[in-house]
Amino acid sequence: MYAIVNIAGQQFKVAKDQHLFVHRLQGDEGASIEFDNVLLVDNGGKISVGAPAVKGAKVSAKIVSHLKGDKVIVFHKKRRKGYKKKNGHRQFFTKIQISDITL
Repeated sequence: MYAIVNIAGQQFKVAKDQHLFVHRLQGDEGASIEFDNVLLVDNGGKISVGAPAVKGAKVSAKIVSHLKGDKVIVFHKKRRKGYKKKNGHRQFFTKIQISDITL
């Protein structure tokens, strides 16, 4: 059984006991959260597609940890002008574990 769910503006294909890295979510580590914006559910070959969401379907998850991603270097340069700018960025992520998919 799997589902396609919208989490923090992105779509993810999730299954039970799967770990995901999503953009930073509100909540403490160990807290349970539910996502009700489920777009598709496959239950043993029986597919339910929502318009836009499947009614009554929910995905339950548990927040495992909050962390930061790898550093991305942003470098701007204009040749022959002496202009250089170097900037770094680390995205905040939340690691979640999918605990249940209900219809």
